[in-house]
Amino acid sequence: MNLKIVLIFCLNAFSLFSAVAQRERILINEDWLFFKYSGKADPLIYDIRPEINQHKDDIDADSRPTDPILIQSSEKVLKKWILPSANSFIKDPNKRHIRPEGHPGSNFPFVQSNFNDQSWEKLNLPHDWAIKGPFYTENEAPIGGGMGRLPIHGVGWYRKKINIPSSDLGKKIFLEIDGAMSYTMVWLNGHLVGGWPYGYNSFQLDLTPYINYGGENQLAIRLDNPPHSSRWYPGAGIYRNVWLSKTSPIHIEQWGTFIYSREVTKESAIIELRYNVENSSHKKQKIKIETEVFTFIDEKPGQKVATFPVSKYELGEGKTFNETLSTTINKPKLWGPPPTQYPNRYIAISTVWANGKIVDKYSTKFGIRNIEFSPEKGLLVNNEAIKIKGVNQHHDLGALGAAFNLRAAERQLETLLEMGCNAIRMAHNPPAPELLDLTDRMGFLVINEIFDNWESKKTPLDYHLIFQDWYEADLRAFLRRDRNHPSIIAWSYGNEVGEQYTEEAGAEVSKKLISIVHDEDPTRPATASMNFAKPHMPFSAVSDIISLNYQGEGIRNAPEYSHLKGINTVPLYPAFREKYPNKFIFSSETAAALSSRGIYLFPVTTGNSAPAENGKGADDRTHQVSAYEFYTAPFGSSAEKVFASQDKHPYVAGEFVWSGWDYLGEPTPYYSSRSSYFGIIDLAGFKKDRFYLYQSRWKPDLPMVHILPHWNWASREGEITPVHVFTSGDEVELFLNNESLGKKKKGEYEYRLRWDDVKYKSGELKAVAYKNGKFWSEKIVKTSGQATELILKADRQIMRADGVDLCFITVEFRDDKGVLVPNASNLVSFNIEGPGELIATDNGDPTDMNSFSSTQRKAFSGKALGIIRSMKNQKGKITITVSSRGLKTAKIIIQSK
Repeated sequence: MNLKIVLIFCLNAFSLFSAVAQRERILINEDWLFFKYSGKADPLIYDIRPEINQHKDDIDADSRPTDPILIQSSEKVLKKWILPSANSFIKDPNKRHIRPEGHPGSNFPFVQSNFNDQSWEKLNLPHDWAIKGPFYTENEAPIGGGMGRLPIHGVGWYRKKINIPSSDLGKKIFLEIDGAMSYTMVWLNGHLVGGWPYGYNSFQLDLTPYINYGGENQLAIRLDNPPHSSRWYPGAGIYRNVWLSKTSPIHIEQWGTFIYSREVTKESAIIELRYNVENSSHKKQKIKIETEVFTFIDEKPGQKVATFPVSKYELGEGKTFNETLSTTINKPKLWGPPPTQYPNRYIAISTVWANGKIVDKYSTKFGIRNIEFSPEKGLLVNNEAIKIKGVNQHHDLGALGAAFNLRAAERQLETLLEMGCNAIRMAHNPPAPELLDLTDRMGFLVINEIFDNWESKKTPLDYHLIFQDWYEADLRAFLRRDRNHPSIIAWSYGNEVGEQYTEEAGAEVSKKLISIVHDEDPTRPATASMNFAKPHMPFSAVSDIISLNYQGEGIRNAPEYSHLKGINTVPLYPAFREKYPNKFIFSSETAAALSSRGIYLFPVTTGNSAPAENGKGADDRTHQVSAYEFYTAPFGSSAEKVFASQDKHPYVAGEFVWSGWDYLGEPTPYYSSRSSYFGIIDLAGFKKDRFYLYQSRWKPDLPMVHILPHWNWASREGEITPVHVFTSGDEVELFLNNESLGKKKKGEYEYRLRWDDVKYKSGELKAVAYKNGKFWSEKIVKTSGQATELILKADRQIMRADGVDLCFITVEFRDDKGVLVPNASNLVSFNIEGPGELIATDNGDPTDMNSFSSTQRKAFSGKALGIIRSMKNQKGKITITVSSRGLKTAKIIIQSK
């Protein structure tokens, strides 16, 4: 076949295609093959890294970042072939990268279609190669406590064959990866397509030039996850969804629409649509675009409510076109946070015609809301003042690791919503896109964050190594992907970065980044969170809004913290207010309180905040921290110290607590552990006592009262055992074995009620709460007997038979009267029958080094957890049986449908 015939065939194929083309997005998570090196890996490296002779990962989280180690790159690395993947997100054409000739690695066996990979592990994505362990327990571990003591490091390969039919000839074929940790490089049919180093960002690669139409195509993906690259557990592998996208050569670009609203009232709202269209065909095209707007209810389009003006123009080959259009929606259904508002959403469907034929359809979900950042009133959503009751969340899902699962993420948000939380800060990286779909649907306010560091380093192999090459592409990609989510109220482009310390030089880096944010999204404010920069420093002046980590309530400034080294800061809300009277102020991180669920240590501090130290709220022998909820990281403050500081400064818009859930890694103060002690909720999803303290403040209209500690203290008979009470009421009477221990009322800046002189006597504690002199709520805590039975509780009775959906089974130890045994630590075994599988167990104990994949788990403070996954296309009853030596076996049945 000569060249002329080939060209005629291709043009005819395109003409046929253009008449019927529709955008197609196919999830390709199933049937991958995986291999990870156990020793030395192949030489196909992105770039040379600095040698690490020694690294200590148990330093305080607020330690000053350090200067980077400069290294010289090498001609043998693949960096020059990967950098062009960023070009779509580099605004200045002169700064875009030119790809060298050739395809490095094309002769490597793993990228070739005839390589025998049958011995490789078969799996589905998302996949976290490290989460099954085993945990490293030695002192000089290759991965220490900071990164979760799990084997995240090393080089892994994923292979999959994909069929591309001949009917796709003329289409653009893209690979979309929502997240892969890290230094991703992709080959197709032996050709190096491209890659993306930053493990948290989503990215797209054009496979079109390398496709074998009408047959199999070999996809090979190499990941290289370095040790000492993070301050928390980053996960490992292709841990988010992967898609194959097929479009016409004339199509709306990746994340190519931006919809925002202005002049929003109850009567009407003006909606702006900005879009980018690309013509990658080989001739000029007559383009028409029409966009219709519909309500979006139950995850599908509803009633049509508006149409944007129709656009018509000619678009030359290889050219892109962007335009901004406006329309009005009458009586808009506004997006806003519950319980006083509802998260209504819309969907815009853009249809693209080329030469009179439909070639693309592109959907954009969005919400209409009016957000104001008032220096006086705080956050106003649709003219209502909304106090930010937020938490910080890392990206792991506990025993599931970093592998994203929609139900697991939803469970986290549901529990936070129960507490009264209304806002999430994504710490400190882009989340899975589906998590933002959840925050949109559930009505959470979001601070979306991208970087934990810039040029300065916090760990030897962190993002600072690629910052100069990738910051613009990473930042623009992050913004374009997420800017249509109504839940996002502001962007954070940095967390506690080292540039706070470098005066004007650091401020210049901040200005460079914030200018990119404003360019991509002029509708939202941008900020970088500060734990060191003071009001008079150049760094503080750059952000649109003031975002403080711990500085509002002060750092190491109370008497109990005076002996500690590190940043020492008086409460700075007033100083920032004075310097920036016209700027909105909020706390992006507060508290950093520590506790182990159900563990109470004596004596109890007489103050309201103290650092966790051996014999003073912490135990160096057991590596547990007291759940009296006064104790903190060295740089932190208790919840109540934070509450008082914010109540004294009502112009502060609210807080994001560090942290909502416990997470893998950063196990302050015991770096021999696997997971954090910071969470209000533990790693397994069980509520700590602190949950009820926040609930008492954040849901003041909910009648509730909570007692701590538990009342099983046989070894403390007659000893002082303080009893504390959290309540949304204002007064409580406490009873021990029906004898009143007195009635107490909350004073100014008091958020708990304390009976610090109670002598332990087994039996029953009862707290009766009052509000405005009337009965409000009641709680009873009893001394239990020995455990005699297991109680199983499922978070849902029906699962979808899709091979992805989850059910979380809580195991509780009860005595013969049904009382929870709060100090039970018995070993339990899980057994599953039917179309389900046990994929993980946990108990919330940060010191438990048993593999998450184990079918056996010791109870911690009377509870354990099993996580069940459905099997694809297999319906029926799933029977979960849990046994423990000497106790009656328990069963529960759930349905897979």
